[in-house]
Amino acid sequence: MEPDLLSVVSLRDRRAVDPELVGAKAAGLARSAAAGLPVLPGFAVLPRRLPPSAGGGVLRAAWREVSRGGTRPVVVRSSFAGEDEAGSSMAGRFETVLDVRGWEEFLRAVATVFASGDGRGGAVLVQPMLHAVAGGVVFGVDPVAGRADRVLVSAVRGGPDRLVGGSVRGALYALTPRGRVVERPRDAPQVLRRAQLWRLARLARRTRELFGGPQDMEFGFDGDGTLWLFQSRPVTAVAPRVPRGARLLGPGPVAETFPGVLQPLEEDLWLAPMSHGLTLALDIAGAAPRRALRTVPLVTTVDGRAAADLRLLGAVPHPHPVLSHVNPAPGARRASAAWRVGRLRAALPGLAADLAADTDRQLAAFPPPARMLGGQLLAALAWGRSALSALHAQESLAGALLGPGPGPGPEPGSGSGTTGASEALAVLAEGRRRGLGDHALLVRNPVLLSLVPPSLADEEAWAGFPARTVRTVGAAGRTGMPRGVGALPAREALRLRVRWVQEMQAAMARELAARWCADGVLDSPARLAQLRWDEVLEHSRTGALPDGFEARVPRPWTPPLPAAFRLAEGRPVAERIRAARGESASEGQGEGAGGGIGAGTVWDGTHGEPPEPPERAAVLVVRTLDPALATVLPRLAGLVAETGSPLSHLAVLAREYGVPTVVGLPGATERFPPGTEVSVDGSGGTVEILAPAPTAQTPQAAQTEQTAQTEQTRPPVPPAETVGVT
Repeated sequence: MEPDLLSVVSLRDRRAVDPELVGAKAAGLARSAAAGLPVLPGFAVLPRRLPPSAGGGVLRAAWREVSRGGTRPVVVRSSFAGEDEAGSSMAGRFETVLDVRGWEEFLRAVATVFASGDGRGGAVLVQPMLHAVAGGVVFGVDPVAGRADRVLVSAVRGGPDRLVGGSVRGALYALTPRGRVVERPRDAPQVLRRAQLWRLARLARRTRELFGGPQDMEFGFDGDGTLWLFQSRPVTAVAPRVPRGARLLGPGPVAETFPGVLQPLEEDLWLAPMSHGLTLALDIAGAAPRRALRTVPLVTTVDGRAAADLRLLGAVPHPHPVLSHVNPAPGARRASAAWRVGRLRAALPGLAADLAADTDRQLAAFPPPARMLGGQLLAALAWGRSALSALHAQESLAGALLGPGPGPGPEPGSGSGTTGASEALAVLAEGRRRGLGDHALLVRNPVLLSLVPPSLADEEAWAGFPARTVRTVGAAGRTGMPRGVGALPAREALRLRVRWVQEMQAAMARELAARWCADGVLDSPARLAQLRWDEVLEHSRTGALPDGFEARVPRPWTPPLPAAFRLAEGRPVAERIRAARGESASEGQGEGAGGGIGAGTVWDGTHGEPPEPPERAAVLVVRTLDPALATVLPRLAGLVAETGSPLSHLAVLAREYGVPTVVGLPGATERFPPGTEVSVDGSGGTVEILAPAPTAQTPQAAQTEQTAQTEQTRPPVPPAETVGVT
């Protein structure tokens, strides 16, 4: 690059505050210097002639001034268009050349940085190379938790380049805006003193006032203890702040019934009755405040996935150890609930048997859907909603009040606690040993439906058997002998009826959709699932579809929800909760760097291209946060690194792209080999294995995994004794 074709603009020049001329990075430092902030001297090099500051003589003079006649090394950085702006930081995307010595080396460094910009407008920034004794990054806001009342400092010995490059983790401090330390590093050396942290908090306040918002800054302390500002840019991709009083939600209690994304009609047919039934059970048992049960739905959807109120269900302990043993209900209600619960213990087995028998009789009375009138189809769907509400209520009470028994008969017993899933596995194994096909087995043994989640999709239910289920029952004798549906205890018998009613509704809905397609109401049977239940009823009365229905699309695939979260601006923000006794810990705990929650298949960045989302979304697991990986970020469902900091360049970019990111997780590359299915929680900093890599799973491991999954039961309504009812 010819020096005569370049122009120089000093950071002291009034023109240097114009980001259109010198780029946002150089303009930000020029504004900071003009405001009296500690900025090293320097100049911007422009790739065009700009009289009177053009020509090789002007450039060499500026270099000699900054380098003290060539005796002090300089740093050459980018300051391009689109870099360090409010909407996009492009952190680490362009070249930086450190410790540049001599005129010829300086010219080569300028050419290298310009070449990394691919013709972008802007400039190259030149400043003295400061050999800092401590340096790092300051965020004027906590971008992961969305807290504007926090200042985050990540610091290392030496300059900040290793920290922002992701090769080291650094010591992380959390401060108040006035400099009070609220969190110090526990597993890392103390890099900064209290006085230095106070000065950094003051610098964060001053840059916020100067630029009108919280800033992402790089800093360094020299050998004399002087603080220097190397860079200041707006903080991008700040997570929403969880409002006070937001409910603690989670998929755990309902995920086994609805593991995927629910469409609107599926939500109304199946999730709403579940919520109503569980609400009735909690109210009968006196296990939750009646006001809360009346004002908020117990079960809802977030991004199409089912989630329940964990506090109301008693699925998590109260954060206060004393209040977890106190029932806030009035004394009269506690006494009434205790009386009801006492009577229910004796009456519930008979009630469960009656409800199961009534459900069986009604299901058997329905003719095939093709022989039913349209009004009969709607009546069957409506009956199903009412039946599901009653079944869910009694099933939850049975789980809380009854021990395992031999069946739903009037006398509780001490049976083996067989579940619908284990009975289904035994039927499937014996049928395959006898050479029966899956379709024939399903027609003769509807207990197999307990292995498949409900869906309105027009497909054979048996086709949805998970592959792991098929592997589990491959060997004879491993699942025991089928004992029949009558051997199921009360709760499992009711749960099986829930699944049968759901399948009946699915058959009725498919027939209704086929008829509406034949009449020209719908262009595809799948479109029925995008209606709400009240909209289906309204069409039956008026023959009209809701306004804007043509523009509706199916709910897309979304990553699994975190185990516990609160909603902030409609987005789930994960929350760590105290693990209950017997609950397994997360597979990996690191430091959350933001981006939300994602799930996918582990990719190590070396074998081919990342899998395409959503079916095979890639979770990149690496040792260090290499800025060169920025080009693949838009295609990732998650990012995990063994080292690095939430404030490093690649972590900043990942937040901008909404990629869930966890850093500082030792041994991640060995713990999560390529092909492993994992979920990544960028808020809580956890990585959990959803399914091992295919090559690492033995048949015994597959059977153990499936048995654990199929034997899970939904957490019951807490017994009255656990909530203070005696």
